[in-house]
Amino acid sequence: MKNITKFYLLALILIASPIFAMDGVAVIDMRTAVLSTQSAADAFKALEEDPDYSANLEEAKSLQADRQTIAEKLQKDLETLSQEEIAQMQKDIQDKGKDLEFLAGKIQQAQEETAAKIFNDSGAAMQKIIGELITAKQIKVLLAKNEALLFSDPALDLTDDVTSMLDVAASETNSQSE
Repeated sequence: MKNITKFYLLALILIASPIFAMDGVAVIDMRTAVLSTQSAADAFKALEEDPDYSANLEEAKSLQADRQTIAEKLQKDLETLSQEEIAQMQKDIQDKGKDLEFLAGKIQQAQEETAAKIFNDSGAAMQKIIGELITAKQIKVLLAKNEALLFSDPALDLTDDVTSMLDVAASETNSQSE
């Protein structure tokens, strides 16, 4: 039984190893490539400076601090508080938690909208760059780097190349428009 298992394992390794050694295979994380660009950093900085977004962020921090203070007071004074005071403090914690959850949803939605805008704005440039890299590096198979990919050699990863080329393309576009 052990020999059969060893045989199958050896066969799997011999069959799978040429895939990793194959020329023309590359890996890319397009999300990281786009969100690592300077234009993405600028867009998220602009989002942080947006009055509505920053007000929501500050309110969320304040709610979290208030909630934490109430929870600490409840834990500290639990033995001396009446049942009504305990119930009121627990209700306050829940209410602040719901408000915090609502604000977190608004903050996350704003971040997702900004990321979607960045993807839409850089989509054509990214496709062009990926096409150029495929031709230049003679790539035959391009894999998306995600949870399904168990291992990849960092030398096969095009993510940083695409990010750099997107930054160059964006700076060229900005210099031409000025």
